[in-house]
Amino acid sequence: MKEDFAKGFRGDEGVSPVIGEILMVAVVVTLAAVMSAYLFGMAPMGTAPQASIRGTAITDPSGNTACNVIKLEHQGGEEITLTNASIRVIVNGTAVQDLPASGKLTAGESCYIWLSNGEYHLRKNNVYVPPDASLPETGKTATVKIVDVASQQLIADIRVGG
Repeated sequence: MKEDFAKGFRGDEGVSPVIGEILMVAVVVTLAAVMSAYLFGMAPMGTAPQASIRGTAITDPSGNTACNVIKLEHQGGEEITLTNASIRVIVNGTAVQDLPASGKLTAGESCYIWLSNGEYHLRKNNVYVPPDASLPETGKTATVKIVDVASQQLIADIRVGG
């Protein structure tokens, strides 16, 4: 009986060719799935800039006492790039389409948002605001959200006025 048991292990064959082929296909499929997940964006996304933003309703950013404007102050943290490609600014559910072509908002700097001719505008520091600009109406609250485009993460959610 000892000889019969030992004979079973002396053959030239290892794993059958069918089992070997199945294992090879499984390895290739697994590698392809991992690589495609990484290449097509299932890898961890970046993070949004971390910054402290304060919003206030003001009435005179450019010497014009007839308008109401939202002032956003960067109080600390990472800089925020002020372009349509980098951030999305949403005021009361409506996106600000008129962002600067370039520029960054760093600690200690401010930017202003106002509504003119049915469109929201955002500019840095002291800029001209047209006489018909308004936002928010006296006694009402405006909600401003700043979203990082790349990561789709919220940078700031601010309630102003009221």
